[in-house]
Amino acid sequence: MRAVVFAYHNVGVRCLSVLIDAGIDVALLVTHQDALGELIWFDSVAELAARHDIRTITPDDPNTPEILAQISALAPDFVFSFYYKLMLKTPLLALPRCGALNMHGSLLPYYRGRVPVNWAIIHGETQTGATLHYMTEKPDAGAIVDQTAVPILANDTAADVFGKVTCAAEITLHRALPALIAGTAAAKPQDLSLGGYFGGRRPEHGKIDWSLSATAIHNLIRAVAPPYPGAYTSLLGKPLRILRSRILDQTPNSEAKSVFFCDNHGCYAHCKGGGTLQLFALEWDGHAVSTSEFASTIGDEAILLT
Repeated sequence: MRAVVFAYHNVGVRCLSVLIDAGIDVALLVTHQDALGELIWFDSVAELAARHDIRTITPDDPNTPEILAQISALAPDFVFSFYYKLMLKTPLLALPRCGALNMHGSLLPYYRGRVPVNWAIIHGETQTGATLHYMTEKPDAGAIVDQTAVPILANDTAADVFGKVTCAAEITLHRALPALIAGTAAAKPQDLSLGGYFGGRRPEHGKIDWSLSATAIHNLIRAVAPPYPGAYTSLLGKPLRILRSRILDQTPNSEAKSVFFCDNHGCYAHCKGGGTLQLFALEWDGHAVSTSEFASTIGDEAILLT
């Protein structure tokens, strides 16, 4: 069986590894050049391909007539997309004899679209997963071949959950591949009335709204924690990044305001929407500051958060 693979990131590395291990003839890898200045915290699909003498290209647009002609000449049985960033259009999806499949980082039909791990954490989900599905021109809407669930723990960051989803993607593809090769894989249509479609996120979306509850703010902090840009606010006129937190209580707030305060044990935020957070891994005015340093700087003063 021959495949053309569109892939990037850790999910791309692990799923390409599954194909190689299964003896699939990967005739071509299509991936991305790493963006200039981007924090590269993930593994390289291109490096894996080079170790296995797989030809690799990095087109700006995978849907051009030139790329379509290259792929058509290879006569692939499958096209796979594993965390490839760009949309594959209908002419390309029609090329493989046995179909075009994508690995998505959620339990479809929930959290279709961009950055599904981050959105699941923001919404307080307790599980997510990886889903292998056939591709249609409408993103993340094709019939489901298989999926694997993983838990989201209360203090998991996006990086923690993405590691689990990467494992789930590898397990899902490894389990489904024999039936795909044999032509016996069943596929279940999605009910698109469930779940929803979510767009991408930008660094400015990490701004903390202190009118929310401790639970909602905690979910944002862990959803955008490093290697993502982090949640941020302002304290005493200087930017403050909060990179980790935990919920201490969910007591209703009768004062209708949010305040930041420290004691000998750490730094905290009592949130306008109810509940108290303990705050860890703080960066104030661009510099990492320990909670003890913060405590010595502001003393026992309670500072209003807006």
